[in-house]
Order: sequence, then structure tokens, then C-alpha cells
Amino acid sequence: MSKDIQVYNNSLPAKDKAICNLLANEIDKNLPKAENKIWHGHPVWFLDGNPIVGYSKSKDSVRLLFWSGQSFEEAGLQPEGNFKAAEIRYTSDEEINTRDLKRWLTKAKKIQWDYKNIVKRKGVLERLK
Repeated sequence: MSKDIQVYNNSLPAKDKAICNLLANEIDKNLPKAENKIWHGHPVWFLDGNPIVGYSKSKDSVRLLFWSGQSFEEAGLQPEGNFKAAEIRYTSDEEINTRDLKRWLTKAKKIQWDYKNIVKRKGVLERLK
């Protein structure tokens, strides 16, 4: 886990820190070639400069977001926003099904929309993979 992401996780209450540490470790394990950094205040993983997955602390949960998640066609992920993102929220690390997470991360590598160039394309998303 990168130092910046560990600092982010360590800043959270113990329950949320446990969720975030588990998520970060699983993401790192399943996306070993992904770049990760704190982006807009939250941990995010990128492939070729394109955001793939990230998480953030919300008021009552930790939100795991897949930028292209609506295209995964997974019942466990809920649509988020006006583009192709989907999310799941956790209130305990015990809620995280690592088999589901691994499957979603595999899909995140294979199914990507071009968020990196969304501004240049004036809000139009194009499928990369």
C-alpha cells in the first residue's frame, strides 16, 4: 500500500480504517500494475491514466466506486451518477466479499470507459475495452 493511501486510511476511525485497509490490499493484489494516489482527496487506482476504482469515507459508510461499474452488470453494485460508475457501500470489513471484489476488479481491467479524456470530449464517454 502506498504511503499516501496508508496516511488516508490511518486518519479514519478504527472501523473505517479496517474497511479501507482490506480494500486497498485487495485492490493492490488484484491490480498490481495500477498506479494509485490520492486524487480529489481519496484513494484512486488508475490504468494508463484512466481512473478504475477508488474509495472514500462518507457520513455513515465507506463507498467503493468503480468508474465503469455499470457495464459490469453486477447486482451487488448500484449505479452512481450520470455516467457509467457504480458503487457499493460498507459499514464493516466483515461485509466485504473478497470473491465478489476480485471478480469486480477483474472486470474493471477488462471493461473501461475513457474517463481520462471526458473533459476533452465535452462529457462524452467512449469505450476503451
